[in-house]
Amino acid sequence: MTNQVQDLKSKKYDLIERSACFGENIIDFLKTLSNNTTTRPLISQLIRSATSIGANYMEADCADSKKDFRHRIVICKKEAKETLHWLRMIARAEQNQKEKCRKFYKEAHELVLIFSAILKRK
Repeated sequence: MTNQVQDLKSKKYDLIERSACFGENIIDFLKTLSNNTTTRPLISQLIRSATSIGANYMEADCADSKKDFRHRIVICKKEAKETLHWLRMIARAEQNQKEKCRKFYKEAHELVLIFSAILKRK
């Protein structure tokens, strides 16, 4: 096994960091889009749903009970799924940004799968 593979296996995966970075990357991306009557509401919706994923995961991380934890993870999953929708709409509104939207879509989809797996375990 190479050192690089060993480092990946021994490194603890941090979902707090991943969800925060996702929100930050979405913010940076949205700053590059044109601001017009079509994109303005899409940008507003996407920034809310994408940054809400990390905020709700932070709340889940310090939940008082299993029920509260589960509730917050459900919200994380819902927000990630909503983010998929808004990314699709941005890709339609800003045809030249389809590839970037596709990359963000892939990450949001992976977050949906992660939250789904957490819900199955708990």
